[in-house]
Amino acid sequence: MRFCLLVMAKSPVPGQVKTRLCPPLSPEQAADVAAAALLDTLEAALETPGAVPVVALAGVVRREDVRTALAQCVVIPQRGETFGDRLANAHADIARFRMPVLQIGMDTPQVTPSLLQACAEFDEAALGMAADGGWWALGLRDPLRADVLRDVPMSRADTGALTLEALRVRDVRMLPVLSDVDTIADAGAVAAHIPDSRFAAALASAAVVAR
Repeated sequence: MRFCLLVMAKSPVPGQVKTRLCPPLSPEQAADVAAAALLDTLEAALETPGAVPVVALAGVVRREDVRTALAQCVVIPQRGETFGDRLANAHADIARFRMPVLQIGMDTPQVTPSLLQACAEFDEAALGMAADGGWWALGLRDPLRADVLRDVPMSRADTGALTLEALRVRDVRMLPVLSDVDTIADAGAVAAHIPDSRFAAALASAAVVAR
């Protein structure tokens, strides 16, 4: 089955990404950790059977390794003032592909191709709750249904529940719960699950320097 794997991403610019990791990390270290998370996520997306990777990108990418990875994907700009608007607009922009969509972010570098392929199997919609009450994945047979996200408060402990309520579809497949990376504690927990990843290496390097 072919599907669009939509990744919402932000350019890893110091002071603009993963600011909740500072302190103990510096803005530059946090940006390195964010870049590693994005690279791990894109690698998984590119290796997922049946997936057409599309990255909705905010900001200008200056890192060569990230530019190289993005060159293998369809890249579209994020549009909108609020995160809900940017999500809805990204889904609307990829509706032209006429495929089901599975949308993720760059905060779950522990995803694997097999997990993403399995999560793309749903009838109407799918939702993967995050451990903090948000959500990490949204699957939609019709990407235009994401327009409801404009009115869902984001980055709250009830964002996942409110998103589920807003979808208003008969059949929502609930996906596995994952921890996303918001705080340094989150980062450590995720890195422990993927010790051989770029993400874990970047976090370990930052932690050594920060001591």
